[in-house]
Amino acid sequence: MKIVLLGKNGQLGWELQRALAPLGEVIALDRSSREVAGQPVCGDLNRIDDLRGGLLALRPDVIFNAAAYTAVDKAESDVDTARCINAQAPGVMAEVAASLGATLIHYSTDYVFDGSGDAPRAEDAATGPLSVYGATKLDGELAIRASGCRHLILRTSWVYAARGGNFARTMLRLAAERDSLNVVDDQIGAPTGADLIADVSAHCLRSLQARPELGGTYHLAAAGATSWYAYARHVIAWARARGQAIKVAPEAIRPLLSAAYPTPARRPLNSRLDCSKLQADFGLHLPPWQTGVERMLDEVLGSPQA
Repeated sequence: MKIVLLGKNGQLGWELQRALAPLGEVIALDRSSREVAGQPVCGDLNRIDDLRGGLLALRPDVIFNAAAYTAVDKAESDVDTARCINAQAPGVMAEVAASLGATLIHYSTDYVFDGSGDAPRAEDAATGPLSVYGATKLDGELAIRASGCRHLILRTSWVYAARGGNFARTMLRLAAERDSLNVVDDQIGAPTGADLIADVSAHCLRSLQARPELGGTYHLAAAGATSWYAYARHVIAWARARGQAIKVAPEAIRPLLSAAYPTPARRPLNSRLDCSKLQADFGLHLPPWQTGVERMLDEVLGSPQA
């Protein structure tokens, strides 16, 4: 099986290279052009014609799209680029997949919803993105479905990884520098590790090979829910208990409403995703969000200080 992976250097792309390696030949691409078997190929989603030509030349059995325009606030003023990368490029991948009889596995986001209420959203819930980022990701989903290709769209939320920066590491850095912290407390979701997403994706691919009828749209997030404020408190308490240098006192971490911290793009207040369909159809168990976060912290911080 030949697998083409787009977005190899991102948090998810990095983990997918590991998770997919046992399943077939993985050709991992980033924005740079490179030669594969003497053929120039390009993984830059902002170069539509080059992307199409490269995929047609490679003739993969499976395309994984882990690339996206994720600068949520910047997208509000960079609409054309966000639309090209998040909507037009996935549409091209889907067209190529349809022409080759290949499968496309694509990642989307809770930002396709309006974030109202407090119930977890199911896959068939009404969409209503609040931002350019959310709207372009939704357009990408629609383009994939319209192509008629075999596909799996996995919507997820609050993605983090040990590789690169993430919310938990930022909170620990600030907690070591400051006497107080203000953290948003009215946005609710489930921190979800890129490693979990990658492992579930590999499992889903194997299942799809045996049962193609499982294709479609699914929600994938760690179990449970928290706010950014409670997430920060959990991370800081975990680090303090393991001897990390923490300056800020627990009572000096204060909850903040989103309205007090305006941003160019509106964030959904409710990012809860109902993942029961994924678990039932693919026979999966999704662990609590705390499990993945603590494992990531163990990896990035190392052993407790003596």
